[in-house]
Amino acid sequence: MLTLYLKPTCPYCQRVLAAAEDLGVKFNLKDISTDDAIAAELIEKGGKRQVPYLVDDEHDVAMYESSDIVEYLQQHHATDTQSTGSFSGLRIHKSDDSCDSCQ
Repeated sequence: MLTLYLKPTCPYCQRVLAAAEDLGVKFNLKDISTDDAIAAELIEKGGKRQVPYLVDDEHDVAMYESSDIVEYLQQHHATDTQSTGSFSGLRIHKSDDSCDSCQ
């Protein structure tokens, strides 16, 4: 099972979520911003209160850093119908404006 510790307003967490959606990956989401017990669990597992933090129980892997998480998901958890070699199709908006391809 894949577990992702996150804060919904974190742009790095949003990057991981967008990539996961593009790849067809599902998570057990744990929001540290709304539950002190979950935040304490994150610190116990990873040693710091930093998000995103991915835990893959099936492969005994845990990691911080959104770019590392996205790369890991592409290599190990992308569905067969998805491309694992690039960020094709991934669109992340850093403002209220959307790109032409999203309109």
